[in-house]
Amino acid sequence: MFRKYVVVIAVVMIIVLSLTSCASRSQVVVTKNLKVVTTLFPQYDFVRQIAGDKVDVSLLLPPGVESHAYEPSPRDIVDVQKAAVFIYTGKNMEPWAEKIIQASQGKLLIIDSSKGIELMDEDDDHEEPDGDDENEHGHDGEDPHIWLNPIYAQKMVDNIVAGLAQADAKNAELYRSNGDVYKQKLQVLDDKFLETFAQAKTKQIIYAGHFAFGHFATRYGLEHISPYTGFAPDAEPTPQRIAELIENVRDSIRKVIYYEELVDPKVAKVIAEQTGAKMLLLHAAHNVSKEDLSSGITYLEIMEGNLQKLQEGFSGK
Repeated sequence: MFRKYVVVIAVVMIIVLSLTSCASRSQVVVTKNLKVVTTLFPQYDFVRQIAGDKVDVSLLLPPGVESHAYEPSPRDIVDVQKAAVFIYTGKNMEPWAEKIIQASQGKLLIIDSSKGIELMDEDDDHEEPDGDDENEHGHDGEDPHIWLNPIYAQKMVDNIVAGLAQADAKNAELYRSNGDVYKQKLQVLDDKFLETFAQAKTKQIIYAGHFAFGHFATRYGLEHISPYTGFAPDAEPTPQRIAELIENVRDSIRKVIYYEELVDPKVAKVIAEQTGAKMLLLHAAHNVSKEDLSSGITYLEIMEGNLQKLQEGFSGK
């Protein structure tokens, strides 16, 4: 009888050990995904569209934080070193990324998603109401907001696909295939913008925030006016610039004033109160709110939203 009990206990222990071993192997499989860290939301979403569940991608910029006010903490830098791939826009958009690159000591695969894209001068892509050309941009005089041009976004996708394929060769064909499909969607987006602006009654964007749409405006032959001289979050327009922007709105065909995301639109509110203009969000997609990130919002959804807002402001749709 005692021998039977010993046999039963032994069998139970073998089963328990077997299950523990299986669970341990299962956990190892889960952690084998390529770990990718991106600086801004567009690259984060591009990786999701390209790689799906083949990578674990995270956004370095905390949700809801204005990108130009962000500096990585020492903990952020340490956390990035645990990844295999680091994707950023380029030195002009994230000058602090150099700290992360240096700290990696060559152990991280670095993807500069702006590779092969020629940046435009901020002074060339921006018109001040009073003609002031003072440079307070903080991007070394070049506009790094390339993702807002869907054609440049396609090039960014190419750069990301190439980097992911290098880091994870076994899934390279999947990344290339998904990248091609996603670029087709970006081309459809570009076609929609082209069609909208070809029919527009006006081609002027009056923007009460730090204007990030220079590459976008150049792509579609638009004029844009902002009271700000740069992108620094603490920059303030002068009363003279605000007054001139009020006159611009009053002279405009459509009484619409656009404002930026994740920043108090106080200038837009003043202009709207003075002119009766409607305030509309024009989202530059640097980052998204915690709620939007949790809901799974995409770059394409943001840009489609911009398209609708611009259609309303340009043609009254």
